[in-house]
Amino acid sequence: MGDLALIAGYMAGDDTVPPPMSLRRMFQLTLKTWPYMRPMLVHLLVLLGFGASGGLIAIVTAFVGTDLWTNKVLVGEKLQPIQATVLFVGDEYVTTDPEKLGNGKQAAAPMKNSAAAGKGGPAVSVAEMASAGGSAAEPALTQAQRKMVRNRLIIWGIIGAVLTSVVGLIAWYYTTWIWHCINQNLRVAMAEQAESLSLRYHDNNRVGDVMFRVYQDSAQIVNLLQSGIISPAITIYYLIIGLFIVAAFDPLFAAMLVAVGVPIGWLAVVTTPRIRRRSLANRNANSALTSRAQEVFSAIKIVKANHAEDRVFERFDADSRRALDTAYFLRLDMVLITLVVAMLGGALVLTTEYIMVTWVIEQRETFLGALVASVIGFVMWNYGAFSIARGRIGGSMVSARGLMGIWMRMQDLFVALERAFFLLDLQPEVSDPDEPVAFPAPISQVAWEQVSFGYVAHKPLLRTVNLDASAGTMTAIVGTTGAGKSTLMSLLLRLYDPDEGRITINGVDLRDMAVDDIRANTAIALQKNVLFADSVANNIKFGTQDADRESIEKAAQIACADEFITQMARGYDTELGERGGKLSAGQRQRLSIARAVVRNTPILILDEPTASLDARTEQQVLANLAEWGKGKVIFLITHRLSTIRNADQIAFLENGQIAELGAHDELMAREAGRYHAFVMAETLGAASGVSL
Repeated sequence: MGDLALIAGYMAGDDTVPPPMSLRRMFQLTLKTWPYMRPMLVHLLVLLGFGASGGLIAIVTAFVGTDLWTNKVLVGEKLQPIQATVLFVGDEYVTTDPEKLGNGKQAAAPMKNSAAAGKGGPAVSVAEMASAGGSAAEPALTQAQRKMVRNRLIIWGIIGAVLTSVVGLIAWYYTTWIWHCINQNLRVAMAEQAESLSLRYHDNNRVGDVMFRVYQDSAQIVNLLQSGIISPAITIYYLIIGLFIVAAFDPLFAAMLVAVGVPIGWLAVVTTPRIRRRSLANRNANSALTSRAQEVFSAIKIVKANHAEDRVFERFDADSRRALDTAYFLRLDMVLITLVVAMLGGALVLTTEYIMVTWVIEQRETFLGALVASVIGFVMWNYGAFSIARGRIGGSMVSARGLMGIWMRMQDLFVALERAFFLLDLQPEVSDPDEPVAFPAPISQVAWEQVSFGYVAHKPLLRTVNLDASAGTMTAIVGTTGAGKSTLMSLLLRLYDPDEGRITINGVDLRDMAVDDIRANTAIALQKNVLFADSVANNIKFGTQDADRESIEKAAQIACADEFITQMARGYDTELGERGGKLSAGQRQRLSIARAVVRNTPILILDEPTASLDARTEQQVLANLAEWGKGKVIFLITHRLSTIRNADQIAFLENGQIAELGAHDELMAREAGRYHAFVMAETLGAASGVSL
């Protein structure tokens, strides 16, 4: 089985096996992020150049600053010419020793002298050192000169701190803006893709999972830039510079750093599958928690009405604990691995410090000190050399530990990106043809021709359905629950495509038209339509933002909503509560009908449009719709006999097929017919107070 097939299983929630995330797959996922980063390429290059130059300046500044403080201020050595220029001091501060200026090789006499003394030999004087080829020690900086160097160094430190703070603040805002733009590009693309997928996908997946992918998993594109590209590049950059500096002091230390890198690399290889498994479990658990929260709060009325708060809380608590546990164990593994790396680094630092202290005592010559002596004075091992070398070795181990942390975080972010691109890579079942046909106008007929469809393969819900509806007519779709009434209308909206047969408008197959054209010319009013916390007018014109106030009020009058809207405090400008909570069920339903009417489309679908209306209002609404709908094709999905009777034709669905088709009186004349039995059962049920 290929990687993609395995990933599909993991994305469905199987977190028992680590996902197959090879370096090749990681590279492929990185390339997939490029279209969303490309618009910000110039800004990314500016940011990268700024970071590289800033890092180099910081290293050089720290190097020179350490030398000035330890060797010049504390010890009193004279300055190199460049240092004197930067500090604005005179030539009396500058060393004249050719060896410290890089014009000669440091004599080994001090080390030999120390060695001889250690063996009990005679001490060697400065004059003897000079005659042996060494140089007598030049005068040190005076107390006043050292204070001057200290003060100038402090002033430069203050200036540097202020500049660093200002530049750092600007860089932080600039960087944040870049990250948000890139994340926005991917998040919007994922949201568009989720909306373009057919309802078959959404029927089989939890809403919270899609929300988590779009909001959380998409954010990992920023972490990819930070932790997968920029941070590794900067860390490796610093590590290479650190190795070079350490090698300049002595190649032995560089070799020791490389040697410690071997077990760290082995540790990364061995622990990677475990980190991937933990990461996927963590994301699946948090996705499930998001889904649980969405389900609970979207059904809060049902929960309270059934006194199910305790049961719902127990389920939420279980999901929350699972999310907490998976996050804890993922981070515990990361901490333990980082601890092992830190212990290896600590052992290396202790070993190298012992060696360096020995060389400082012996005043051993550094490896490449004479080559950089014109800038700094580390020609031989001293306190300054020890401080810098120790800092670089420690910094290199910090970089190695950072690389291990980056590698572990990369496993998590690539699992997240896999989840994100799994959604993006899904092919919509309903898509536009390469050359779509224009929506027919004016409309004359809508027809289902031998249509079969099922939500699950090999389990058809609709079987060879044939139905014609002409302009200027109202067709009622009737049947028992689960007969396929709403599914029939969903196919007309191209929320799904038929498995067999076709649906046509004026003889043109829906699959030959653009999806947007079909839905732009089809309006639907649902029994439980969603209202928003906005004004009444904005709720009515939700599907057509260019509707003017006159058309909004006209639609409300057709839906018999005008009478209660005008009684509100601010009329059409009255703000509704969350999901229309300030309105009754009947008022919400009339606004739903008005929302469909204001679009003035040639096709109108009304799904249980009058279920919450009283008999008088229902009859008025239907009469208004019949008058308004001349030249339009109107479909009604309903159980109410009062609504059915007004239809021009009735299609009675049973077991996925249209069992009977005709006007109400015509079908009722068939006493042995299925529609007649349905109506009689409905009538008896209504008389006994039982709803069918």
